[in-house]
Amino acid sequence: MQLATIFGIWIGFVLITQLGMVTFFPAISGGYTIGDYKDPAAWNSPNFIFAMKVFQMLYSVVGFLVPGLLFAYLTHPEPATYLGIRQKPKLVQLLLALLIIFCSLPLVGALSEWNTSWPIPQSLRDLEESLAEQTKRLLDMPDIGAMFLNLFMLALLPAIAEEVLFRGVVQRILTQMVKNGWVAAIITGIIFSVIHFQFLGFMPRFLLGFLMGAIYFVTGNLWLPIAGHFLNNGLQVVLVYLYQIKLISYDATKDEHVPLYFVFISIAVTGILLWQLQQRAKLAGQTFALPPEPEEEENDNESIFNKD
Repeated sequence: MQLATIFGIWIGFVLITQLGMVTFFPAISGGYTIGDYKDPAAWNSPNFIFAMKVFQMLYSVVGFLVPGLLFAYLTHPEPATYLGIRQKPKLVQLLLALLIIFCSLPLVGALSEWNTSWPIPQSLRDLEESLAEQTKRLLDMPDIGAMFLNLFMLALLPAIAEEVLFRGVVQRILTQMVKNGWVAAIITGIIFSVIHFQFLGFMPRFLLGFLMGAIYFVTGNLWLPIAGHFLNNGLQVVLVYLYQIKLISYDATKDEHVPLYFVFISIAVTGILLWQLQQRAKLAGQTFALPPEPEEEENDNESIFNKD
């Protein structure tokens, strides 16, 4: 029931976001419609690009963050406790979470290289190439101000919004259903990747989703996967900016071959770091389990899903 409810809420807010942008997009884009994203000429208009960035930010906030926060508010009298954002992350744990994501990137790159060879219909491949080209246009950063805007739009907002919905809510529900946090992290990673509707990027996104779910499961602190999510997205934004201003020669928008030995090193180091994070969380007495509801607030704040 809870799983059906959160997906129903999510679909509802996604539709609200799309309806709002279809209605107001021409007013802020200089007359273009949202359907003009397929027209290369539209991307030459600063007003159209501005409107697309507004749509991107609204989609993160209204489409992901609001459903997650609303569900937590309706489900538990202490939403921050339910999501795992009440406690500040410990510095060592924060560093370990960031290192887990960073050290997994060679494996992510190898999975991306393999994923692009999947036999998918040419129509889907053309669509994904079109979406990739649009992302490149959004990542066009003529100055450092544009880079910070993209960090906010493409890294910070998605990190908070998507982690609240997928890890804070969906993974918690699935953990209660399957009674195994690791299995729940795997299932949530699959859902996380599928919902992005990019099949050529399914495997690397699934791996990152699983790792962020694993970080959340072993610590119970949502700020840690949020930080890892921000690092992954933000690093790409910064690398693209440095490439555009010709400070580096590496193009982060293109897949490069990852040597097999580097992949094995990535697997080993990432696993060790995750194990170390789990051990530190155990020593600190941290848990993923949902705390009991306060009895004194039972009448006023009882969960809508736990009423007799």
